[in-house]
Amino acid sequence: MFIHSLPIFFAYIQLGTPLDLLLIALLVYIIVYLTMPNIAPTQEGECIALKGLSFYKYLLYAWFGSLKLWVVFWPYFILLNISLYLTDTLAMQGNFTVSSWDEVHFILLTPSIFWTLCVWRNASNTKSKFSAAGAGFMTLAVFFEYALKLVIRDDYPRIFFACQDIMLDYASCF
Repeated sequence: MFIHSLPIFFAYIQLGTPLDLLLIALLVYIIVYLTMPNIAPTQEGECIALKGLSFYKYLLYAWFGSLKLWVVFWPYFILLNISLYLTDTLAMQGNFTVSSWDEVHFILLTPSIFWTLCVWRNASNTKSKFSAAGAGFMTLAVFFEYALKLVIRDDYPRIFFACQDIMLDYASCF
């Protein structure tokens, strides 16, 4: 996340400095920390064990808030970041057209919404409120990344995409 988009944000968009963004991120983290549910000591058997769960039951228990937070947060967070990095790298090299880049991000948006709701529902299933707030903050940061990529797509496509290499979708670079 933010590997390719933050340099463009600071160099070309210039809506703020890195210090401004850091202060805003700290303020958002504090708000998320204050709005997280209180972490009660988990009782034995309260969280469902992963052993023997099918993928469908994993999604179902994640939706109901019956899994530990790290089980819900980390798998999708790693998969999402790998997908975003590969998509952006391929688009910058000219191997993805602009419309293909849009489609990949749209495809990743729906599971990101589901993942965000699951993280918030499972936030009380952790040992520290600090880690629950960190997971909640990172899910909100994903949507900031999507907004930033939308701005880059609409206003700065010639900077991000290798427009000279794209013949089929060259009109999207203007």
